[in-house]
Amino acid sequence: MRLLLDTHVFLWLISGSPEIPPTVLSAVRDPGNQVFLSVASVWEAIVKFQLGKLSLPEPPETYLPAQRERHQVTSLAIEEADLSHLSVLPPIHRDPFDRILIAQALRSNLVFVTVDARIRAYPVTLMVWS
Repeated sequence: MRLLLDTHVFLWLISGSPEIPPTVLSAVRDPGNQVFLSVASVWEAIVKFQLGKLSLPEPPETYLPAQRERHQVTSLAIEEADLSHLSVLPPIHRDPFDRILIAQALRSNLVFVTVDARIRAYPVTLMVWS
């Protein structure tokens, strides 16, 4: 399976949060799966850190890439082709970070791992729990 982690899922993963169900954690840790983190998620985390809405033990520009590598998560760049999928998404969700992640999941045929149930309304393959 090819998984794209939502920003909150990645943050829970690197912090060891109990909020990730064992099935999701198992899928992320399965060496047969490819796990991706979009640069949009890094961007979102940096913005939240700067606004005081996210605390991290180190500056995000060094901490997040180091944690991504430590957990063997591959960086996913935003490509121009992702934007073509973004432009046709229905206006269900207003969060621009989530919208680009959904577009990336659609274009790259990735399973989007999130707790956000509103994303179920999009035509994307999901691993969602609540």
